Amino acid sequence: MKLPLAYYGNPILRKKAAQVEEINADIRKLIQDMIETLDAEDGIGLAAPQVHRSVAIFLVRQPIFERDRRTWKPGELHIFINPKIIAYSDEQWENDEACLSIPGIAGIVSRPVKIAVETTDLEGNRITKEFSGMEARIVMHENDHINGVLFIDRVKGKERHEMDARLREIKKKYHSK
Repeated sequence: MKLPLAYYGNPILRKKAAQVEEINADIRKLIQDMIETLDAEDGIGLAAPQVHRSVAIFLVRQPIFERDRRTWKPGELHIFINPKIIAYSDEQWENDEACLSIPGIAGIVSRPVKIAVETTDLEGNRITKEFSGMEARIVMHENDHINGVLFIDRVKGKERHEMDARLREIKKKYHSK
């Protein structure tokens, strides 16, 4: 079932998510619903707080672009439960980021090129995975969500200041009473 998104201004997006204590039927259902939501929104990543659940879960599915670079298909789905980034490369790179919870806004964010993540899989096993490039960026963006951090918090200077009016519009649109 597609879940409703939480938009900028919703306090759940600024809250540190709780650890998952047990991978049970409710958690499996949440993950399945998150996959359906990710697909319905044509997203590449989705964290549980973005669907009004403050638990440490997120999904990442880096797109695979066709030769024309305009069309893409979904890549491999990665499910993260209680993730912890355990290693970062010193090398950084800047790229545009956007977010389903902050529609219509993108900004340049600097992030490490490579990371290693310790996470729990659906069977309850603790595993370590390494990511680089765009996939590492998506993982870090979603990991920020479960820690109450938004990509706009990482945008610097004039570019960040220029977002303020549009951010107020999003708050008004989704949270006015």
